[in-house]
Amino acid sequence: MPLTDSACKSARPKPKAYKRADIHGLYLHVAPNGSRYWRLKYRFLGKERVLALGVYPEVSLAEAREKRAVARKLLADGIDPSSAKRETKQRAILNATNTFEAVAREWHEHNLERWTPAYAKEILHRLEMDIFPVIGRRPVADITPLILLDALRKIERRGAHEMAHRATQYCGQIFRYAVVTGRVERNPTTDLKGALKPVRHSHFAALEPKDLPGFLQALERNEARLFNQTRLAIQLMMLTFVRTGELIKATWKEFDLDGAEWSIPAERMKMGKPHLVPLSRQAVAVIRQLHQMKTPASDWVFSSLSKPRQHMSNNTILKALERMGYKGRMTGHGFRALAMTTIKENLRFPHEVVDRQLAHAPRNAVDAAYDRTKFIDERRRMMQAWADYLDVKASEGKVIFGKFGKGA
Repeated sequence: MPLTDSACKSARPKPKAYKRADIHGLYLHVAPNGSRYWRLKYRFLGKERVLALGVYPEVSLAEAREKRAVARKLLADGIDPSSAKRETKQRAILNATNTFEAVAREWHEHNLERWTPAYAKEILHRLEMDIFPVIGRRPVADITPLILLDALRKIERRGAHEMAHRATQYCGQIFRYAVVTGRVERNPTTDLKGALKPVRHSHFAALEPKDLPGFLQALERNEARLFNQTRLAIQLMMLTFVRTGELIKATWKEFDLDGAEWSIPAERMKMGKPHLVPLSRQAVAVIRQLHQMKTPASDWVFSSLSKPRQHMSNNTILKALERMGYKGRMTGHGFRALAMTTIKENLRFPHEVVDRQLAHAPRNAVDAAYDRTKFIDERRRMMQAWADYLDVKASEGKVIFGKFGKGA
């Protein structure tokens, strides 16, 4: 006679365990301590076996019968329900250890020796910010192209189109790693070609040489009320035309002011090679003034004003230029374009010398040969000529650019 729910509820413990039978092998096992367990007795390949189906009342009578029906279907297909349950449990355990985040971090660790520390940090930061919160906990094998596309479009919707494409590349590499290590059978990013909006590349905004007197005058008047450290950072960027990240992460030990040199370590350079910046008299003067403002117990040349143990924010210079009224007209990277154009056209230094100072990658074998020679003497003359040129342009606006380093 089939069990009823009231019979299950009224099953009280006895000194010895006993059963309350349903039909088709299902029964309620009542233990002496009062615990009640659903069990299914069946035969497979001539042997009697028992399958655990859960604990009553967490698993109701109706749910236990549904589980029995699934087990009987497996038996009809020639599959042992106990073996199927073990495989399902093992797969769940495997999926829990093979989440997208776990595989991504393993991939990241695997590639650390190939990357510069800065690049490795950037990749992990982007994954932690944009990808892990959305699909990080999902088993990597369960991520479909649509699931991945949803994560990427969240980046796209905030206007970060280039970052969405870059995240797609990172994910593609992670899934390829998952394929070769046996976690997944295919890479879902291959189905996403054309799914994201294209990136429209544009040149960084940069001043023309004719705009320099007005810009230097605005920097001197400081109607934007910039902190002096920020103004000096802009000056040093103009004089050295390094990348923003190379400037704001500068430490005091990198500078040899007596030798008028700034040695930027390889890990901070885009090309992964150490870079030497010859310093003009004006640049040395700016650095000496910065040293007078040095934050105690900080190695940064440009310490954060709010968090002195950290370096200046990557956005500080861009925001300063905006406050000066140059939004859309000038960026930190624009100083590099301005210097390259002006030095080649107005100061007549060879392209190879300027290119080497910009730390660009050699474009061909000839450029690579020039790269090895480094043009140190030519670059020293060029950097001083550039600083003197800025002084001349500043004087057109009734501003003496080198005045901030007076007395150096």
